[in-house]
Amino acid sequence: MSDTEDPKPSASIGYAFSRLERALKTATSHADADVRARARARHEAWARVVEGMAGGRLQIGSRTPVADTPAWVTLEVVHGGFATGRYLAEGELRAHELALLDTLSAPGKDTPRARLNAWYLGDAGQAQLAAAVDEGRLEIAIPEEAALPVVAALLARGREPEALELIATLGPLMHRLRFYPRLRATPVLEGGCVRRRSVAEVASMLRATRPKPQVAAMTEALGIWNPLYDRLVELWLETLDPEDPAGRPRLRRGDDGQLLRGEHGQPLLAGGWPGSRDSAAWWTRRAAWLSDYRAAAQAHALCGKHRRRKSNFSRLREALEAAESVRGRGQGGLGALGARLLGGVRLALANTLSKHGAPGSGPREALRRAQAEIAARPGFAQIAVVIADRVARYPGEGGLPTLEGFDDPISSSEAAQASIPAGTRVPSHLSSKLANALEAPIPALIERGVISSSEVLAELLPQITAQICAAGLDDPGLRGLFAQTYAAFRRRRSLLLLDLSHQVRLEELPWIAALEPLRRPGLDGQREARQTLEQLVMSALCGFPQTIVPNVLTRELEAVAKRAGLELPLVQELAVDIFMGTFTAKWPEAAREACERLEGKLYARYYDLPSPRDEALHAPRGVGKAHAEQAGTRFAALCKQRSSEARIDPQMNLENCGWLETRGSQLEQCQILTTHNLATLTWGLGLEAKLAKFAAELAARCFAWILGRRRQRAPNEWSRQHVIKNAGYAWRQAIFWLSLCSESEQGAALNELERGLAAAPGVELVALAQAVSGLRMVLEGGRFDAEGRGPLGERRFLGWGIGGHWITGQARGARKINW
Repeated sequence: MSDTEDPKPSASIGYAFSRLERALKTATSHADADVRARARARHEAWARVVEGMAGGRLQIGSRTPVADTPAWVTLEVVHGGFATGRYLAEGELRAHELALLDTLSAPGKDTPRARLNAWYLGDAGQAQLAAAVDEGRLEIAIPEEAALPVVAALLARGREPEALELIATLGPLMHRLRFYPRLRATPVLEGGCVRRRSVAEVASMLRATRPKPQVAAMTEALGIWNPLYDRLVELWLETLDPEDPAGRPRLRRGDDGQLLRGEHGQPLLAGGWPGSRDSAAWWTRRAAWLSDYRAAAQAHALCGKHRRRKSNFSRLREALEAAESVRGRGQGGLGALGARLLGGVRLALANTLSKHGAPGSGPREALRRAQAEIAARPGFAQIAVVIADRVARYPGEGGLPTLEGFDDPISSSEAAQASIPAGTRVPSHLSSKLANALEAPIPALIERGVISSSEVLAELLPQITAQICAAGLDDPGLRGLFAQTYAAFRRRRSLLLLDLSHQVRLEELPWIAALEPLRRPGLDGQREARQTLEQLVMSALCGFPQTIVPNVLTRELEAVAKRAGLELPLVQELAVDIFMGTFTAKWPEAAREACERLEGKLYARYYDLPSPRDEALHAPRGVGKAHAEQAGTRFAALCKQRSSEARIDPQMNLENCGWLETRGSQLEQCQILTTHNLATLTWGLGLEAKLAKFAAELAARCFAWILGRRRQRAPNEWSRQHVIKNAGYAWRQAIFWLSLCSESEQGAALNELERGLAAAPGVELVALAQAVSGLRMVLEGGRFDAEGRGPLGERRFLGWGIGGHWITGQARGARKINW
């Protein structure tokens, strides 16, 4: 690299080392074998990262982190966006590949994958792929698996030049990558509904249900150890002298019914002593009991109560085993065991007889019957298998059209097969797992709680957006091929990227680019995409009003907006630890639109938004790179200037503050200025009237979420900061929703918040009340000063603090109020 070249930004290898050490520790020390196995896999992956970074083969932070590898190759990516250098389409040969390989001629010098790719490029392979495309029988798990089906589709439609060009592009990696999919026996069905898991996945989850260790131990105690214990008690009761007027051992009690204790706190006993007599039959039963005990101890290790040294069970068993030393001494020989062992037997008998009565007595029998009923109840794992069998009647790769009938009580035929009493009810936590396979519209799944967050929503959206993005293809086979490729592409894990680089885009896949000439432009597809986009945005914003739009969801919305012919400046959340202090022109563009739409509204007054005509928000489209960079630089300077408010002490010099807090505060200001896509989506799609109908409720839900999180105790400083940051972001969301409300709705929402605050006790309310007072001040026409403070101690609520956060205490290191 020459002196005039800027060094390429890259990630630190230290983080990779820390993850490697963490995985190694878990792999060698965790008690669960499955957890250790997963940790070993993570350790191997992180070892590849460290080795690649140290050897210079991996450039983490680049769009092409693996040397000599095109950007379109799907890479193995671990936590944090670190590429390991491994190609996901390489890997070991799958079952369907091995089956086909066995039918091919003797291998030459080519790799197995080269031979398979070559076969699919031949006449027979192309015919098979072309038929599968037309019939919708492809199962594309990784984007590369769509490459040769696209070749077959192009050739079948007379597009030889495009097909040959694509083959030439794939050629250098034909010996390594799997460019063909598994072929299904039945076609993939398309529809407007989504599901979180397939039938096969949910059935597998149900069959994997295991009894909780505590429940399994209890069942073992009731079914195995209690009967053994009763027999043990009976054996020692037989050794009591029936003529002894003192009677059986018992705990002494005073006239008030309380236990009497000796000077050292030991319970005082009454009654006779064991070991007064024995018989040949007694010794036979003793031997049988010891044999049964050893067999049970070897086969049943879940319950450990009987092994506790000072338990009644252990005292009686220890003495029974020791009795072998006095065997053959005639009647009363057991008395030679000594006072320590026999005293322990006497105490154990007194304990159990005083508490439950003797074996065979009414109280003890009633207890054992109740315990036997508990032990005989079917476990959740048994019931889960029955539910899995019900689910498995549907095609494994599909979803469930309804949940009706799946949580019905166990039928007589099922009971006979599974050894479960007929009429047994299905526990709610098992039936709730079935909802993961329910195929239904997105709003219905949000209402059921199946879609529990914006991130889960984004995970499911490719099932919808894939069909929208494929709508321009008239050919049903090509439409299905594109949709499956799109869904597989969206499953790619994002890379860690520095210097505002963007992730690989779908159109960068050579086989997707080859399909573009076959797409028919038309307004019908745009209208459908627009309608779908509006529905998705309403579902996301109304379903999860307190959370910002996550990056994965933003990418899906961008894809649909593009098909709808809309140019929306949607921005993504930037990671604090890799933020380079710069923005692209899209950020000031989004901020200008937000400031223009919100001018004069509550949000603009609360956060003191600049005028939409401010030079820092000037970012015209279509200008050159230099002008775009200047726009981003001006916007970054504005964010930095505004971030000074987050200082715990207004006299602090930002240049001397912690870089993480400083950058986080700057990024929060960028989110404030852009509303992090709320304004863009609301006015860009014309949804302001629709959202205004729900805005008061959405704001109330945001405030309720904040109060709910306040009650959760954060275990450490990092967690506390994270909770405050999310609460500050939720507060900002609430301010936006209130900006769509009338003044009367705003006042009512604030009154409700103040009532909720008063009803939730805690010293932290003093601090949170400052934020509520600040909101009331702005609603009544007041303004914060440059430091975000009001005249009576009111504060503007931000998620980030520099040098500490005013809502948890004073400066860093001071006593923290829990959040």
